[in-house]
Amino acid sequence: MPDGAIPAAAAAAAEIAAGEIAAVAAGERAPRSAADAAVAICADLLRIDTSNYGTDDGPGERTAAEYCATVLADAGLPVEIIEPRARRTTVMARWPGLDRTRPPLLIHAHTDVVPAEPATWSRHPFGAELADGCLWGRGAVDMKYFVAQVLAVIRAWSGSGQRPARDVVLAFVADEENGGQLGARWLVEHRRDLLDDCTEAIGEVGGYSARLPTGQRLYFIETAQKGVLWFEVTARGPAGHASMINDGNSVVNLAEVVARIGRHEFPYRLTPTTRALLQTVADCVGEPFDPADPEALLRHLGPAARMIASSLRDIASPTELAAGGKTNVIPPYATARFDCRFLPGSEEACAARMRELIGPGVDHRIVYRAIAVETEYSGPVSEAIKQAVTATDPGAITVPYLLPAGSDAKHFSQLGINCFGFAPLQLPDGFDFPAAFHGVDERVPVDAIRAGVAILERFLRLC
Repeated sequence: MPDGAIPAAAAAAAEIAAGEIAAVAAGERAPRSAADAAVAICADLLRIDTSNYGTDDGPGERTAAEYCATVLADAGLPVEIIEPRARRTTVMARWPGLDRTRPPLLIHAHTDVVPAEPATWSRHPFGAELADGCLWGRGAVDMKYFVAQVLAVIRAWSGSGQRPARDVVLAFVADEENGGQLGARWLVEHRRDLLDDCTEAIGEVGGYSARLPTGQRLYFIETAQKGVLWFEVTARGPAGHASMINDGNSVVNLAEVVARIGRHEFPYRLTPTTRALLQTVADCVGEPFDPADPEALLRHLGPAARMIASSLRDIASPTELAAGGKTNVIPPYATARFDCRFLPGSEEACAARMRELIGPGVDHRIVYRAIAVETEYSGPVSEAIKQAVTATDPGAITVPYLLPAGSDAKHFSQLGINCFGFAPLQLPDGFDFPAAFHGVDERVPVDAIRAGVAILERFLRLC
């Protein structure tokens, strides 16, 4: 595909969507099913480069936001465009439900994506190619497929007069990949009026399936997330010529800290969410659940095992190193950063253990912090999820799980909203869903999108 085709496709995507919707409204074309529309909308969104570089230097989310706004407006929903900074755009809308006396449900999804280097991909990351039964592109899994599913259902239902069980607040937000500073976090800090009456929410990294050896499918529903501590560690020592012995070499001192932390294994600590998951797996496969050896059951979960394994303990990963600027000079200081992910309730213990591992004589500070969250898998939303999944996929089981990473749910939970990760996908056996996040050759199975739409539609009738 020529390089110039990608920006052109991105610029035209909203116009294409608007033209197709207008053709349906004019009777010139039969409306697609919600499942068909979800695949088409996902492809359109994948062609829009919304790379988030952690600054305002990227393309921003405006084109994708305008696309979403077009679909919502043509479905008859009033839309509010929010743009804290140029091109960093969020779209808000309220979808009226059947029972307007109930507090609304929040559905949130981000339109930004992490950067992708085309030279490292098999297919262009913004080409939205269909191959091997998948749509390929940056954001296919994280998380434009869910944006597409929601928009497709709204569009299909608007033509038939269907409505969700209760009001739904829709938030297609910017900047999730940089902590939500110009998206979800900004809304919580500056536009609480749009969210204050919401009591529950659904969003990303949940509702995907994995098949057990018994043949049963599990659908993982995210009800908890690890918190985040980013440590910056600086070792100091006498500067000098690299040809001379230097027992206080700052680089050596830092390397020892990095190796010590990088090889450290925090102890198992099972939260209520993880215990419930592992007990369900044990019951399904007919094996005992031993809390002292929780990893014994993970072999039954296929590619999802890696995600669940990371939820069993705190983790500290060295991620950045900086020292010196000239090969023959021993620098006076060397710096490293560590990404620590702690389980709900273990922030202080994790921070204390990090300080022990860093040791004396080395400076350190916390440069970023985000809370851990955990909610019970109970209430109207969880019941609607269970019923929607089992009605659409008989014999399937939904289980709560703890996400080792984070999402915008961290921000919305601070308003007292019970947040669930539920963006349904019925995945083919062996598909490595966790590996797709931020990975090269990110892609999503088309049939998984379509099956997920059926689950989402059922859920919205029950929620």
